[in-house]
Amino acid sequence: MPVPADLKLSLYDGEPHPDTHNYKSVVGALQYLTITRPDISYAVNQVCQFMHAPNNTHWMAVKRILQYVKSLYDHGLLYRPGNMHLNAFSDADYAGDPYTRHSEGGFGIYLGSNLVS
Repeated sequence: MPVPADLKLSLYDGEPHPDTHNYKSVVGALQYLTITRPDISYAVNQVCQFMHAPNNTHWMAVKRILQYVKSLYDHGLLYRPGNMHLNAFSDADYAGDPYTRHSEGGFGIYLGSNLVS
């Protein structure tokens, strides 16, 4: 699991991360990886929210995502021929962030059995 379900990262926990350029570079690469690895999208979104001021707690979350990706390097999206039915699913958490009260949402769009977005 790339991030524990009950983990809420905070801007105020931990010491400032000494190498913000490295943090931004790694998180940017993870953002790109979410195109073929939607299973890490939520976790990557969480660490992206602190690109302006990352701390050591955020870096530990990034390392956990990297460990997850390394352990399942052969996983990803696999497209198979089949029916052409379009299905969409969504979910939202309104005001779920305990610090900013921001809402979060997500969706998945399938063409047949293939996740396309």
